[in-house]
Amino acid sequence: MTNIVNHWIGGKTAEGASGTYGPVTNPATGAVTTKVAFASVEEVDAAVAAAQEAYLTWGQSSLAQRTSVLFKFRALLDAHRDEIADLITAEHGKVHSDALGEVARGLEIVDLACGINVQLKGELSTQVATRVDVSSIRQPLGVVAGITPFNFPAMVPMWMFPIAIACGNTFVLKPSEKDPSAAVKIAELLSEAGLPDGVFNVVHGDKVAVDRLLEHPDVKAVSFVGSTPIARYVHTTASANGKRVQALGGAKNHMLVLPDADLDAAADAAVSAAYGSAGERCMAISAVVAVGAIGDELVQKIRERAEKIKIGPGDDPTSEMGPLITKTHRDKVATYVEGAAAEGCEVVLDGTGHTVDGHEDGHWIGISLLDRVPTTAKAYQDEIFGPVLCVLRADTYEEGLALINASPFGNGTAIFTRDGGAARRFQLEVEAGMVGVNVPIPVPVGYHSFGGWKDSLFGDHHIYGNDGTHFYTRGKVVTTRWPDPADAPAGVDLGFPRNH
Repeated sequence: MTNIVNHWIGGKTAEGASGTYGPVTNPATGAVTTKVAFASVEEVDAAVAAAQEAYLTWGQSSLAQRTSVLFKFRALLDAHRDEIADLITAEHGKVHSDALGEVARGLEIVDLACGINVQLKGELSTQVATRVDVSSIRQPLGVVAGITPFNFPAMVPMWMFPIAIACGNTFVLKPSEKDPSAAVKIAELLSEAGLPDGVFNVVHGDKVAVDRLLEHPDVKAVSFVGSTPIARYVHTTASANGKRVQALGGAKNHMLVLPDADLDAAADAAVSAAYGSAGERCMAISAVVAVGAIGDELVQKIRERAEKIKIGPGDDPTSEMGPLITKTHRDKVATYVEGAAAEGCEVVLDGTGHTVDGHEDGHWIGISLLDRVPTTAKAYQDEIFGPVLCVLRADTYEEGLALINASPFGNGTAIFTRDGGAARRFQLEVEAGMVGVNVPIPVPVGYHSFGGWKDSLFGDHHIYGNDGTHFYTRGKVVTTRWPDPADAPAGVDLGFPRNH
Protein backbone atom coordinates (compact mmCIF):
# COMPACT_ATOMS: atom_id res chain seq x y z
CA MET A 1 0.00 0.00 0.00
CA THR A 2 1.29 3.47 -0.88
CA ASN A 3 2.02 5.65 2.11
CA ILE A 4 0.18 8.96 2.39
CA VAL A 5 1.60 12.23 3.67
CA ASN A 6 -1.27 14.02 5.38
CA HIS A 7 -1.84 17.49 6.78
CA TRP A 8 -1.03 18.65 10.31
CA ILE A 9 -3.83 20.79 11.75
CA GLY A 10 -4.50 21.77 15.35
CA GLY A 11 -1.63 19.74 16.75
CA LYS A 12 -2.39 16.42 15.09
CA THR A 13 -2.46 14.57 11.79
CA ALA A 14 -5.44 15.47 9.61
CA GLU A 15 -6.16 12.95 6.89
CA GLY A 16 -6.76 14.41 3.47
CA ALA A 17 -10.46 14.74 2.69
CA SER A 18 -10.39 16.29 -0.79
CA GLY A 19 -9.76 13.01 -2.61
CA THR A 20 -6.94 14.65 -4.56
CA TYR A 21 -3.36 13.45 -4.18
CA GLY A 22 0.00 14.13 -5.75
CA PRO A 23 2.87 11.67 -6.27
CA VAL A 24 6.08 11.87 -4.25
CA THR A 25 8.99 10.40 -6.17
CA ASN A 26 12.44 9.23 -5.23
CA PRO A 27 14.49 11.15 -7.81
CA ALA A 28 17.32 8.61 -7.72
CA THR A 29 15.08 5.76 -8.84
CA GLY A 30 12.17 7.51 -10.55
CA ALA A 31 9.78 5.43 -8.44
CA VAL A 32 6.72 6.88 -6.74
CA THR A 33 7.29 6.11 -3.07
CA THR A 34 4.30 7.81 -1.49
CA LYS A 35 1.53 10.26 -2.23
CA VAL A 36 0.62 13.53 -0.61
CA ALA A 37 -2.89 14.76 0.16
CA PHE A 38 -3.88 18.00 -1.56
CA ALA A 39 -5.92 20.37 0.57
CA SER A 40 -9.29 21.70 -0.45
CA VAL A 41 -10.39 25.24 0.38
CA GLU A 42 -12.24 23.83 3.39
CA GLU A 43 -9.10 22.12 4.70
CA VAL A 44 -7.07 25.29 4.35
CA ASP A 45 -9.84 27.11 6.21
CA ALA A 46 -9.66 24.52 8.99
CA ALA A 47 -5.91 25.11 9.36
CA VAL A 48 -6.35 28.88 9.46
CA ALA A 49 -9.18 28.52 11.98
CA ALA A 50 -6.96 26.37 14.22
CA ALA A 51 -4.22 28.99 13.96
CA GLN A 52 -6.65 31.83 14.67
CA GLU A 53 -7.95 30.10 17.78
CA ALA A 54 -4.43 29.38 19.01
CA TYR A 55 -3.42 32.99 18.46
CA LEU A 56 -5.87 34.17 21.11
CA THR A 57 -3.60 32.71 23.78
CA TRP A 58 -0.23 32.35 22.03
CA GLY A 59 -0.26 36.02 21.00
CA GLN A 60 -0.62 36.96 24.67
CA SER A 61 1.92 34.46 25.96
CA SER A 62 5.15 35.60 27.56
CA LEU A 63 8.44 35.77 25.69
CA ALA A 64 9.81 33.32 28.22
CA GLN A 65 7.11 30.78 27.35
CA ARG A 66 7.72 31.10 23.62
CA THR A 67 11.48 30.86 23.79
CA SER A 68 11.29 27.94 26.22
CA VAL A 69 9.41 25.94 23.58
CA LEU A 70 11.90 26.96 20.91
CA PHE A 71 14.87 25.89 23.03
CA LYS A 72 13.29 22.45 23.42
CA PHE A 73 12.52 22.33 19.71
CA ARG A 74 16.11 23.19 18.89
CA ALA A 75 17.36 20.27 20.98
CA LEU A 76 14.92 17.89 19.28
CA LEU A 77 15.82 19.19 15.85
CA ASP A 78 19.48 18.66 16.57
CA ALA A 79 18.83 15.13 17.81
CA HIS A 80 16.77 14.24 14.73
CA ARG A 81 18.88 16.01 12.10
CA ASP A 82 19.95 12.73 10.45
CA GLU A 83 16.35 11.55 10.22
CA ILE A 84 15.25 14.80 8.61
CA ALA A 85 18.21 14.68 6.23
CA ASP A 86 17.20 11.15 5.22
CA LEU A 87 13.70 12.40 4.37
CA ILE A 88 15.16 15.22 2.29
CA THR A 89 17.46 12.86 0.40
CA ALA A 90 14.66 10.38 -0.28
CA GLU A 91 12.29 12.99 -1.71
CA HIS A 92 14.55 15.73 -3.06
CA GLY A 93 17.55 13.63 -4.09
CA LYS A 94 20.37 15.77 -2.67
CA VAL A 95 23.27 13.93 -1.06
CA HIS A 96 23.05 13.29 2.67
CA SER A 97 25.85 15.68 3.62
CA ASP A 98 24.12 18.49 1.72
CA ALA A 99 20.82 17.67 3.42
CA LEU A 100 22.55 17.80 6.80
CA GLY A 101 23.96 21.19 5.86
CA GLU A 102 20.45 22.39 5.07
CA VAL A 103 19.22 21.38 8.52
CA ALA A 104 22.23 23.09 10.11
CA ARG A 105 21.46 26.37 8.33
CA GLY A 106 17.85 26.13 9.49
CA LEU A 107 19.08 25.64 13.03
CA GLU A 108 20.81 29.01 12.79
CA ILE A 109 17.43 30.72 12.51
CA VAL A 110 16.03 28.67 15.40
CA ASP A 111 19.00 29.93 17.41
CA LEU A 112 18.08 33.48 16.46
CA ALA A 113 14.45 32.93 17.46
CA CYS A 114 15.53 31.54 20.84
CA GLY A 115 17.08 34.95 21.54
CA ILE A 116 14.22 36.99 20.09
CA ASN A 117 13.84 38.87 23.40
CA VAL A 118 16.56 41.31 22.43
CA GLN A 119 15.07 42.06 19.01
CA LEU A 120 11.63 42.71 20.48
CA LYS A 121 12.83 45.29 22.97
CA GLY A 122 10.93 48.53 22.60
CA GLU A 123 12.05 52.13 22.98
CA LEU A 124 11.19 54.74 25.57
CA SER A 125 11.65 58.50 25.56
CA THR A 126 10.88 60.20 28.87
CA GLN A 127 9.86 63.77 29.47
CA VAL A 128 9.31 64.62 25.80
CA ALA A 129 7.02 67.28 27.21
CA THR A 130 6.08 68.06 30.76
CA ARG A 131 5.30 64.69 32.38
CA VAL A 132 4.84 63.10 28.93
CA ASP A 133 6.59 59.86 27.91
CA VAL A 134 6.56 58.15 24.51
CA SER A 135 7.23 54.45 23.99
CA SER A 136 7.45 52.29 20.88
CA ILE A 137 6.56 48.61 21.02
CA ARG A 138 6.19 45.79 18.49
CA GLN A 139 3.28 43.37 18.52
CA PRO A 140 2.47 40.21 16.53
CA LEU A 141 0.25 40.26 13.46
CA GLY A 142 -1.90 37.16 14.03
CA VAL A 143 -2.06 34.22 11.62
CA VAL A 144 0.76 34.23 9.06
CA ALA A 145 1.51 31.81 6.23
CA GLY A 146 4.59 30.41 4.53
CA ILE A 147 4.73 28.96 1.02
CA THR A 148 8.03 27.20 0.43
CA PRO A 149 9.92 25.56 -2.48
CA PHE A 150 11.16 22.04 -3.13
CA ASN A 151 14.88 22.77 -3.10
CA PHE A 152 15.15 23.33 0.67
CA PRO A 153 12.18 21.56 2.28
CA ALA A 154 13.52 22.02 5.82
CA MET A 155 15.71 25.12 5.72
CA VAL A 156 13.40 27.60 3.99
CA PRO A 157 10.42 26.91 6.31
CA MET A 158 12.86 27.44 9.19
CA TRP A 159 13.73 30.82 7.70
CA MET A 160 10.13 31.75 8.48
CA PHE A 161 8.22 30.02 11.26
CA PRO A 162 10.73 30.17 14.18
CA ILE A 163 10.82 33.97 14.08
CA ALA A 164 7.10 34.23 13.35
CA ILE A 165 6.04 32.14 16.32
CA ALA A 166 8.71 33.63 18.60
CA CYS A 167 7.15 37.03 17.87
CA GLY A 168 3.76 35.68 18.98
CA ASN A 169 2.16 34.80 15.65
CA THR A 170 0.66 31.47 14.64
CA PHE A 171 1.70 29.81 11.40
CA VAL A 172 0.27 27.88 8.45
CA LEU A 173 2.90 26.26 6.21
CA LYS A 174 2.24 25.13 2.64
CA PRO A 175 5.41 23.23 1.69
CA SER A 176 6.27 21.94 -1.76
CA GLU A 177 4.16 18.96 -2.72
CA LYS A 178 7.26 17.35 -4.29
CA ASP A 179 9.03 16.71 -0.94
CA PRO A 180 6.51 17.24 1.89
CA SER A 181 7.67 14.82 4.60
CA ALA A 182 10.29 17.05 6.25
CA ALA A 183 7.63 19.66 7.05
CA VAL A 184 5.44 17.09 8.80
CA LYS A 185 8.38 15.79 10.82
CA ILE A 186 9.15 19.34 11.91
CA ALA A 187 5.52 19.76 13.00
CA GLU A 188 5.77 16.61 15.10
CA LEU A 189 8.95 17.85 16.77
CA LEU A 190 7.37 21.23 17.55
CA SER A 191 4.46 19.43 19.19
CA GLU A 192 6.86 17.25 21.18
CA ALA A 193 8.64 20.42 22.31
CA GLY A 194 5.41 21.65 23.85
CA LEU A 195 4.15 24.07 21.22
CA PRO A 196 0.41 24.55 21.85
CA ASP A 197 -1.95 22.95 19.34
CA GLY A 198 -2.74 25.15 16.38
CA VAL A 199 0.29 27.42 16.63
CA PHE A 200 1.98 25.57 13.74
CA ASN A 201 -0.02 23.88 10.98
CA VAL A 202 0.88 22.21 7.69
CA VAL A 203 -1.37 21.93 4.64
CA HIS A 204 -0.18 20.31 1.43
CA GLY A 205 -1.48 21.00 -2.02
CA ASP A 206 -1.32 22.92 -5.25
CA LYS A 207 -2.69 26.22 -6.51
CA VAL A 208 -6.00 25.66 -4.69
CA ALA A 209 -4.26 25.73 -1.31
CA VAL A 210 -1.95 28.60 -2.29
CA ASP A 211 -4.75 30.81 -3.58
CA ARG A 212 -6.85 30.24 -0.50
CA LEU A 213 -3.99 31.32 1.75
CA LEU A 214 -3.46 34.42 -0.39
CA GLU A 215 -7.15 35.31 -0.15
CA HIS A 216 -8.10 34.23 3.38
CA PRO A 217 -9.14 37.27 5.44
CA ASP A 218 -7.60 35.88 8.64
CA VAL A 219 -4.12 35.46 7.14
CA LYS A 220 -2.28 38.70 7.87
CA ALA A 221 1.04 38.07 6.12
CA VAL A 222 2.53 35.71 3.55
CA SER A 223 6.16 34.67 3.13
CA PHE A 224 7.14 33.00 -0.14
CA VAL A 225 10.27 31.61 -1.76
CA GLY A 226 10.19 30.31 -5.33
CA SER A 227 10.43 31.33 -8.96
CA THR A 228 10.10 34.94 -10.08
CA PRO A 229 6.78 34.52 -11.96
CA ILE A 230 5.13 32.90 -8.95
CA ALA A 231 6.73 35.38 -6.53
CA ARG A 232 5.26 38.23 -8.57
CA TYR A 233 1.85 36.51 -8.54
CA VAL A 234 1.97 35.89 -4.79
CA HIS A 235 2.94 39.50 -4.11
CA THR A 236 0.27 40.94 -6.37
CA THR A 237 -2.52 38.66 -5.15
CA ALA A 238 -1.78 38.78 -1.44
CA SER A 239 -1.20 42.55 -1.49
CA ALA A 240 -4.51 43.04 -3.26
CA ASN A 241 -6.09 41.16 -0.36
CA GLY A 242 -4.54 43.54 2.17
CA LYS A 243 -1.71 41.32 3.37
CA ARG A 244 1.89 42.03 4.18
CA VAL A 245 4.08 40.10 1.72
CA GLN A 246 7.70 39.07 1.34
CA ALA A 247 8.08 37.10 -1.90
CA LEU A 248 11.56 35.96 -2.84
CA GLY A 249 11.95 35.07 -6.51
CA GLY A 250 14.50 33.61 -8.88
CA ALA A 251 18.10 34.42 -9.61
CA LYS A 252 20.94 34.44 -12.09
CA ASN A 253 23.90 34.86 -9.79
CA HIS A 254 27.15 36.11 -11.30
CA MET A 255 30.72 35.64 -10.14
CA LEU A 256 33.13 38.29 -11.41
CA VAL A 257 36.72 37.00 -11.62
CA LEU A 258 39.37 39.71 -12.00
CA PRO A 259 42.78 39.07 -13.59
CA ASP A 260 44.57 39.23 -10.22
CA ALA A 261 42.39 36.57 -8.59
CA ASP A 262 43.69 33.25 -7.28
CA LEU A 263 42.40 31.15 -10.18
CA ASP A 264 42.58 27.87 -8.30
CA ALA A 265 40.45 29.30 -5.51
CA ALA A 266 38.08 30.85 -8.06
CA ALA A 267 37.73 27.55 -9.93
CA ASP A 268 37.08 25.63 -6.72
CA ALA A 269 34.45 28.19 -5.75
CA ALA A 270 32.78 28.21 -9.17
CA VAL A 271 32.44 24.42 -9.26
CA SER A 272 31.17 24.23 -5.67
CA ALA A 273 28.67 27.04 -6.15
CA ALA A 274 27.43 26.00 -9.59
CA TYR A 275 27.04 22.25 -9.11
CA GLY A 276 26.32 21.80 -5.41
CA SER A 277 22.82 20.40 -4.83
CA ALA A 278 22.74 19.81 -8.60
CA GLY A 279 22.41 23.56 -9.12
CA GLU A 280 18.96 23.59 -7.50
CA ARG A 281 19.76 26.59 -5.32
CA CYS A 282 18.54 30.15 -5.67
CA MET A 283 22.03 31.19 -4.57
CA ALA A 284 23.89 28.97 -7.03
CA ILE A 285 26.50 30.67 -9.18
CA SER A 286 25.24 30.08 -12.71
CA ALA A 287 27.30 32.71 -14.57
CA VAL A 288 31.03 33.35 -14.25
CA VAL A 289 32.32 36.58 -15.82
CA ALA A 290 36.02 36.22 -16.60
CA VAL A 291 37.78 39.56 -17.00
CA GLY A 292 40.79 39.98 -19.25
CA ALA A 293 43.11 37.25 -20.46
CA ILE A 294 42.39 34.73 -17.69
CA GLY A 295 39.29 33.23 -19.32
CA ASP A 296 40.85 30.22 -21.04
CA GLU A 297 42.90 29.20 -18.01
CA LEU A 298 39.93 29.62 -15.67
CA VAL A 299 37.64 27.54 -17.89
CA GLN A 300 40.23 24.78 -18.07
CA LYS A 301 40.57 24.71 -14.28
CA ILE A 302 36.78 24.59 -13.87
CA ARG A 303 36.57 21.76 -16.39
CA GLU A 304 39.26 19.71 -14.64
CA ARG A 305 37.41 19.93 -11.34
CA ALA A 306 33.92 19.42 -12.77
CA GLU A 307 34.88 16.23 -14.57
CA LYS A 308 35.86 14.62 -11.25
CA ILE A 309 32.48 15.13 -9.54
CA LYS A 310 30.86 11.82 -8.66
CA ILE A 311 27.15 11.77 -9.44
CA GLY A 312 24.97 9.17 -7.78
CA PRO A 313 22.17 8.45 -5.30
CA GLY A 314 22.05 10.79 -2.35
CA ASP A 315 22.16 7.93 0.14
CA ASP A 316 25.51 6.74 -1.26
CA PRO A 317 28.24 8.31 0.91
CA THR A 318 30.55 8.54 -2.10
CA SER A 319 28.12 10.64 -4.15
CA GLU A 320 28.87 14.36 -4.43
CA MET A 321 25.86 15.34 -6.54
CA GLY A 322 22.44 13.75 -6.81
CA PRO A 323 19.64 13.78 -9.40
CA LEU A 324 17.20 16.55 -10.24
CA ILE A 325 13.83 16.68 -8.52
CA THR A 326 11.61 15.45 -11.40
CA LYS A 327 12.02 13.99 -14.86
CA THR A 328 10.20 16.99 -16.33
CA HIS A 329 12.66 19.38 -14.73
CA ARG A 330 15.58 17.22 -15.82
CA ASP A 331 14.39 17.33 -19.43
CA LYS A 332 13.90 21.10 -19.30
CA VAL A 333 17.41 21.66 -17.97
CA ALA A 334 18.79 19.49 -20.77
CA THR A 335 17.21 21.70 -23.44
CA TYR A 336 19.41 24.63 -22.44
CA VAL A 337 22.53 22.60 -23.11
CA GLU A 338 21.22 20.92 -26.25
CA GLY A 339 20.39 24.27 -27.82
CA ALA A 340 23.47 26.13 -26.59
CA ALA A 341 25.77 25.67 -29.59
CA ALA A 342 23.14 27.00 -31.98
CA GLU A 343 22.95 30.16 -29.88
CA GLY A 344 26.68 30.80 -30.07
CA CYS A 345 27.93 29.04 -26.94
CA GLU A 346 31.00 26.84 -26.82
CA VAL A 347 29.93 23.58 -25.15
CA VAL A 348 32.91 22.54 -23.03
CA LEU A 349 31.06 19.83 -21.06
CA ASP A 350 27.71 18.28 -21.99
CA GLY A 351 26.13 16.30 -19.19
CA THR A 352 22.79 15.62 -20.80
CA GLY A 353 23.55 11.96 -21.54
CA HIS A 354 24.63 11.03 -18.04
CA THR A 355 23.18 7.90 -16.41
CA VAL A 356 23.92 5.97 -13.22
CA ASP A 357 24.31 2.22 -13.33
CA GLY A 358 21.57 0.43 -11.45
CA HIS A 359 19.46 3.61 -11.30
CA GLU A 360 18.70 4.12 -14.97
CA ASP A 361 15.20 5.48 -14.29
CA GLY A 362 16.46 8.25 -11.98
CA HIS A 363 16.31 11.90 -12.96
CA TRP A 364 19.99 12.11 -13.86
CA ILE A 365 21.87 14.81 -15.62
CA GLY A 366 25.60 15.40 -15.60
CA ILE A 367 27.76 18.47 -15.34
CA SER A 368 27.49 21.00 -18.18
CA LEU A 369 29.89 23.88 -18.81
CA LEU A 370 29.27 26.51 -21.48
CA ASP A 371 31.93 29.03 -22.49
CA ARG A 372 31.83 32.32 -24.41
CA VAL A 373 28.11 32.53 -23.73
CA PRO A 374 26.39 35.52 -25.37
CA THR A 375 23.91 37.43 -23.27
CA THR A 376 21.24 36.62 -25.87
CA ALA A 377 21.43 32.88 -25.18
CA LYS A 378 18.55 31.31 -23.27
CA ALA A 379 21.05 29.49 -21.07
CA TYR A 380 22.16 32.90 -19.84
CA GLN A 381 18.85 34.71 -19.73
CA ASP A 382 16.82 32.11 -17.82
CA GLU A 383 17.16 30.71 -14.33
CA ILE A 384 18.00 27.11 -15.27
CA PHE A 385 18.04 25.66 -11.73
CA GLY A 386 20.31 22.82 -12.71
CA PRO A 387 24.03 21.93 -13.03
CA VAL A 388 24.78 24.23 -15.96
CA LEU A 389 27.48 26.89 -15.63
CA CYS A 390 27.82 29.70 -18.17
CA VAL A 391 31.12 31.52 -18.63
CA LEU A 392 31.05 34.98 -20.17
CA ARG A 393 34.02 37.13 -21.14
CA ALA A 394 34.64 40.80 -20.38
CA ASP A 395 37.64 42.99 -21.19
CA THR A 396 37.45 45.21 -18.11
CA TYR A 397 35.98 45.44 -14.62
CA GLU A 398 33.59 48.12 -15.86
CA GLU A 399 32.34 45.91 -18.69
CA GLY A 400 31.82 42.98 -16.32
CA LEU A 401 29.98 45.13 -13.80
CA ALA A 402 27.70 46.56 -16.49
CA LEU A 403 26.90 43.05 -17.69
CA ILE A 404 25.91 41.95 -14.19
CA ASN A 405 23.85 45.06 -13.51
CA ALA A 406 21.97 44.63 -16.79
CA SER A 407 20.49 41.36 -15.52
CA PRO A 408 16.85 41.58 -14.42
CA PHE A 409 17.77 39.49 -11.38
CA GLY A 410 19.64 40.82 -8.37
CA ASN A 411 19.74 38.04 -5.81
CA GLY A 412 23.39 37.32 -5.04
CA THR A 413 26.75 37.98 -6.65
CA ALA A 414 30.44 37.53 -5.92
CA ILE A 415 33.80 38.96 -6.88
CA PHE A 416 37.12 37.11 -6.78
CA THR A 417 40.14 39.39 -6.51
CA ARG A 418 43.15 40.23 -4.36
CA ASP A 419 42.49 43.96 -4.86
CA GLY A 420 40.70 45.47 -1.86
CA GLY A 421 39.89 48.66 -3.73
CA ALA A 422 38.23 46.77 -6.57
CA ALA A 423 36.29 44.65 -4.10
CA ARG A 424 35.09 47.74 -2.27
CA ARG A 425 33.96 49.36 -5.52
CA PHE A 426 32.13 46.20 -6.49
CA GLN A 427 30.19 45.82 -3.27
CA LEU A 428 29.00 49.42 -3.58
CA GLU A 429 28.33 49.46 -7.33
CA VAL A 430 26.79 46.06 -8.04
CA GLU A 431 22.99 45.89 -8.08
CA ALA A 432 22.30 42.84 -5.95
CA GLY A 433 21.03 42.23 -2.45
CA MET A 434 23.81 39.88 -1.29
CA VAL A 435 27.47 40.24 -2.22
CA GLY A 436 30.39 37.89 -1.65
CA VAL A 437 34.03 38.98 -1.71
CA ASN A 438 35.98 35.80 -2.44
CA VAL A 439 32.88 34.02 -1.10
CA PRO A 440 30.89 32.32 -3.89
CA ILE A 441 27.58 31.77 -2.08
CA PRO A 442 27.07 34.81 0.18
CA VAL A 443 24.08 33.52 2.16
CA PRO A 444 24.00 35.69 5.30
CA VAL A 445 24.19 34.19 8.78
CA GLY A 446 20.96 34.15 10.72
CA TYR A 447 21.29 37.55 12.37
CA HIS A 448 21.68 39.31 9.02
CA SER A 449 18.79 39.24 6.55
CA PHE A 450 18.55 37.29 3.28
CA GLY A 451 17.07 38.85 0.15
CA GLY A 452 17.75 40.18 -3.31
CA TRP A 453 16.95 43.16 -5.48
CA LYS A 454 15.04 43.69 -8.71
CA ASP A 455 13.14 40.60 -9.94
CA SER A 456 14.56 38.51 -7.12
CA LEU A 457 12.37 40.11 -4.43
CA PHE A 458 8.83 41.45 -4.31
CA GLY A 459 8.00 43.28 -1.11
CA ASP A 460 9.84 45.57 1.28
CA HIS A 461 11.30 43.07 3.73
CA HIS A 462 14.10 40.54 3.38
CA ILE A 463 13.78 37.25 5.23
CA TYR A 464 15.00 36.38 8.76
CA GLY A 465 17.42 38.61 10.73
CA ASN A 466 16.13 42.05 11.74
CA ASP A 467 13.93 42.24 8.65
CA GLY A 468 12.25 38.99 9.68
CA THR A 469 11.37 40.36 13.10
CA HIS A 470 9.99 43.55 11.60
CA PHE A 471 8.01 41.62 8.99
CA TYR A 472 6.27 39.46 11.59
CA THR A 473 5.47 42.35 13.94
CA ARG A 474 3.92 45.78 13.65
CA GLY A 475 4.89 48.90 15.52
CA LYS A 476 2.80 50.81 17.99
CA VAL A 477 3.66 54.13 19.62
CA VAL A 478 2.16 55.04 23.00
CA THR A 479 2.16 58.61 24.34
CA THR A 480 1.48 58.85 28.07
CA ARG A 481 0.88 61.71 30.50
CA TRP A 482 0.37 60.98 34.19
CA PRO A 483 -0.70 63.98 36.26
CA ASP A 484 1.44 64.87 39.21
CA PRO A 485 -0.52 65.04 42.49
CA ALA A 486 0.70 68.62 42.90
CA ASP A 487 -0.77 69.77 39.57
CA ALA A 488 -3.65 72.22 39.56
CA PRO A 489 -6.64 71.27 37.35
CA ALA A 490 -5.75 72.05 33.76
CA GLY A 491 -9.20 73.10 32.68
CA VAL A 492 -10.61 73.00 29.16
CA ASP A 493 -8.27 74.16 26.37
CA LEU A 494 -9.50 73.98 22.76
CA GLY A 495 -6.22 75.19 21.32
CA PHE A 496 -3.50 73.10 19.70
CA PRO A 497 -1.96 70.71 22.24
CA ARG A 498 1.26 72.05 23.71
CA ASN A 499 4.42 70.01 23.97
CA HIS A 500 6.12 72.19 26.56
